[in-house]
Amino acid sequence: MAREPSIDPARPTAGAAPHAGTAGPRDHIPGRLLRQAIERPSHVAYQAKVNGHWQPSTWRQYADQVRQAARALIALGLPRGGTVSILGFNRPEWVILDHAAMMAGGAAAGIYTTCSAEEVQYIVHHSESLVVLVEDAAQLKKLEAKRSEMPLLKHIVLMRGATATGAGVLSWDEFLAKASGATDAQLDERIDKIQQADLATLIYTSGTTGPPKGVMLSHGNLAWTARCLSEIGGGLDSDVSLSYLPLSHIAEQMATILMPATVGSTVFFAEALEKVPDNLKEARPTVFFGVPRIWEKFHAALAGKLAEVKGPKAKLIAWARKVATEVNKKRDRDLPLPRLLDVQYRLANKLVIGKLKTALGFDRARTLISGAAPIAPDVLEFFASLDLPIREIYGQSEDCGPTSFNLPGKTKLGSVGPALPGIEVKIAEDGEILVRGPNVFLGYYKEPEATAESLRDGWLCSGDLGQFDRDGFLTITGRKKEIIITAGGKNIAPKNIEAAIKQSPLVGEAVVIGDRRKFLTALVTLGDAAAKLDEQQIRAQIQAQIDTVNASLARVEQVKKFAILKRPFGIDTGELTPTMKIKRKVIAQKYASEIEAMYADGGGAE
Repeated sequence: MAREPSIDPARPTAGAAPHAGTAGPRDHIPGRLLRQAIERPSHVAYQAKVNGHWQPSTWRQYADQVRQAARALIALGLPRGGTVSILGFNRPEWVILDHAAMMAGGAAAGIYTTCSAEEVQYIVHHSESLVVLVEDAAQLKKLEAKRSEMPLLKHIVLMRGATATGAGVLSWDEFLAKASGATDAQLDERIDKIQQADLATLIYTSGTTGPPKGVMLSHGNLAWTARCLSEIGGGLDSDVSLSYLPLSHIAEQMATILMPATVGSTVFFAEALEKVPDNLKEARPTVFFGVPRIWEKFHAALAGKLAEVKGPKAKLIAWARKVATEVNKKRDRDLPLPRLLDVQYRLANKLVIGKLKTALGFDRARTLISGAAPIAPDVLEFFASLDLPIREIYGQSEDCGPTSFNLPGKTKLGSVGPALPGIEVKIAEDGEILVRGPNVFLGYYKEPEATAESLRDGWLCSGDLGQFDRDGFLTITGRKKEIIITAGGKNIAPKNIEAAIKQSPLVGEAVVIGDRRKFLTALVTLGDAAAKLDEQQIRAQIQAQIDTVNASLARVEQVKKFAILKRPFGIDTGELTPTMKIKRKVIAQKYASEIEAMYADGGGAE
C-alpha cells in the first residue's frame, strides 16, 4: 500500500510559495530535461567511465533512463510528494534517480558518503524516504545497521555494478525492471501535475550546531536559479563540467543536475576524488566549481613545481605570469587591453600560459568558480597570474546556492560580487545579510520554529555578516553565531582573521579562540608544505605570518598566542562537516587542554 506523505505545518503545499519566479507552469527541471531530449537528442548529456573508457549517453538516452526510473518509483509505491534518499559518490545513477523523483512528483534527499550509520538513519527516517539508492555494499551496511529504526523504508536500490542481497534490496537492473508496473500515461499525469511551489529537493545541512535540517527547495526555486545563473554566466550547450563534489550539496546539484538540464551541456562523472587530476585532463571542462580547499591544494602543488624551475625558464615564467596578472586586472574591470599588453599576452600564452593550462586540463576553461567558504586572496591572485581567474560566489542552501557572484568584467578580489539580478539583498542593522527573491527556500522540513527564525517578513536571514561597498560589491565579514565576545565586551568576527593566517602555506586550518577571554589565541593545523621543515622553523614562520596579520588589526583583534596541533582536522574525527566547515564547539571541547595551556599564565592580556 502506498504511503501518503505526512502533513506538516512547516511543509508548504502547492501554491504556498511566496516566490514562484518567472518560470511558466511547465518550466521546471523535469520539463527542461525532456525538452533537451527533443531539441538535441544526439548531443552528449553525460559521460562515465566503463571498463577504463569514457562511455557517452545522449540527451535522448538520458531522458529515457530518467523516465524508466520514474515509472519504477511509481510502481514501487512512491506517491506525489513522496521522498527518496541517495547515498553514494557522483554517478549517473545518482542524478537519474534525483531527476526521476522530481519527475514522479516527489523529491530526493542526498546523503554525504562520509555520514555515519546514525546520521544516515536520521536523514532517511526524518525525510520519510520510501526508497534509498546506495553506491555499494559498504554504504549498504550503514542502512542494515539501523534498518529497524527506519520503519518507512521499503526498498534499497544498489547502483550499477554493486552486488548484495537482503530483504527489499534490488540491483539497479532489478529496480529498472519494476517500471513495467507503471505506464507512460501515469508518469505523464504526474509531470502535468507538478506545480512551481511543489517540493523538488531536500538539501540536508551539514549540521555544525546540531542535527542536520532539511532545506526545502521548490521547483520554482530550482528552475529560476538555474535560468538566472545560465543567463548571467552565459551557459552554453557546448559547455563541459566535471562532477566530483558531493551531490548532496546544492552547489554540485546546480552544476551537475540543474544547469545541464537548463542549457543542454555535458557532464563528465569523475571516477573518484583521487582521480580528479587525471579526469580533468580527459574531460577538459569549460566550467569548473571548486571549494577553497580544492583550489588551495592545486595552488600548493603548482606553486611548489614552479618554485623548482630555475634560470632563464624561471624568468620567462615570471614575465608571463606578470602579463597574465595585468590582463586579468583589466578584464575584471571590463577595460580594453592596450595594444602592447595584448601582444605580450598572446606571446605569453603561446610560450608559457597555454602549456600550463593544458597540463592541468584547463585549456578550455572559461568559468572557474569558488564558493561555500572564504578563499584567500593570494590563491585568487596566483591563479589569475596563470590566466585562470577564479570567480567567487556566495550563498547558502536556503537560497539555492547563489546570493552574489563575481562575473567577468564585474569582479573585485576579496569580495563575493554584486547581488544576482532579480533578488534583493540588504544589510540589517546588526550587519546580517538578508535576502529576498525567487531563489529563497520554502522552509525547513518539519521544523516550523527554525523556519520562522530564518524567514522573517519574506526575508531570508542568512546568519552571515557583510557589507556593501559603494559599487555594490558584497564582502563577508563573519558569521553571527561565530562572533567572539571577549572578556572586555568586544565583538570580534574570527573568519577573516583565520583566513589571513591560512595564507601561510604551512597552515592547513586556523581556529581563533577568545570567547569570554582577555585576549585571542589560535589553534593551527599544518599543511603539506610543513613536511619539509623542522619544528623550530615551522613555529617561526607561523609566528611571522601571525605578526603580519596582527599588524593590520586593532589591538583587541590581535592573536597573542597559538598552538600547533599534532594532526589535521578531519570529517571522520569530527572536527569538520562533510562540506569541510569547522565545527567550533567540537574543536573547543576536543582541544580544551591545548586551549587552557595558552591562557595558563595569563600572558598576552591587554
